[in-house]
Amino acid sequence: MIYQQIFKHVFAKMDPEQAHHLVYTGVSVVGKTPFVSGVIEGAIAPYLQQGPGVRVFGRRVPAPFGLAGGFDKTARAVRGLTMLGFGFVEIGTITAQPQPGNEKPRMWREISMGGLRNRMGFNNEGAEAAAVELARLRSSAKGRSIFVGVNIGKTKVTPAERAAEDYAFSARLLAPYADYLVVNVSSPNTPGLRDLQSVDALRPILQAVRSAANESTVDLGHPRVPLLVKIAPDLANEDIEAVAELALELGLDGVVAVNTTINHDLGPGGLSGKPELERGLEVVELLRTVLGPDPVIIGVGGISTASDARRYQQAGANLVQGYTGFIYDGPFWARKINRTLLGLTER
Repeated sequence: MIYQQIFKHVFAKMDPEQAHHLVYTGVSVVGKTPFVSGVIEGAIAPYLQQGPGVRVFGRRVPAPFGLAGGFDKTARAVRGLTMLGFGFVEIGTITAQPQPGNEKPRMWREISMGGLRNRMGFNNEGAEAAAVELARLRSSAKGRSIFVGVNIGKTKVTPAERAAEDYAFSARLLAPYADYLVVNVSSPNTPGLRDLQSVDALRPILQAVRSAANESTVDLGHPRVPLLVKIAPDLANEDIEAVAELALELGLDGVVAVNTTINHDLGPGGLSGKPELERGLEVVELLRTVLGPDPVIIGVGGISTASDARRYQQAGANLVQGYTGFIYDGPFWARKINRTLLGLTER
């Protein structure tokens, strides 16, 4: 209730991107203060250390509900986000080269429907900067214990015919620090990116990323990093099936479903939040039917409650993610969902 009043009277009156920067900075700073972050995590999310977690990719993930890509594009807030109760954090989207993203304004709240619309355009500091930050995170025992996904995308100025090379550059740098890699070909905010979801365009990208990731991990004696692809909800069902079949053909470890949708008439940008829930569930159920029981599915889109997350699990998702609900429901949102999913009683 307190957060709802803060959102109504403070954040809702701010530019959405300015509010995001304020929250992101605060979470980053507090998360990097060792004693304070430990005390806060102990109070908010003791289940991250004490609970059984869930088994995914042959590993323990502290809790099944994590933060989706889009919030942390520099890897500076990872510790602060787990401190707030997220079971894992997916950073990104990270591109091979730094880029400012699209011109402002590029983020809008759709409060009446519990949504968020953005056309950020992969604004980030580039793969080299992200690698430095991830190396710093992994230099401590606590940082190494956090389950981190790394979401990579195509640099805007890179032509489509060089997309595989662009993705491979990021994969080579970032794979050593990732618990899983996600190839993002489904954001609507980079021109031509979604065209890379076609099987013919996607195959060489995934092959290049797998090879590059192995060069900096397996070939040096380190464990193989799981590789997934993130798809859009706006694909036709037969195209979703084709991507799933390609994932099986190439031995991918899974699929992330879904990205933001352009199936709306609200203005520019992709829409996230509650309006995505039903289509997201449909896509996950279809993917599980095609993929079978073994590949991992990370379900994301429209989750605002533990009940929504449960529905994704029932549809076939191994892990679930959210982002927009964090904006509307505040710092204890992840804790509430994860405690419910783990069968713990809310205090």
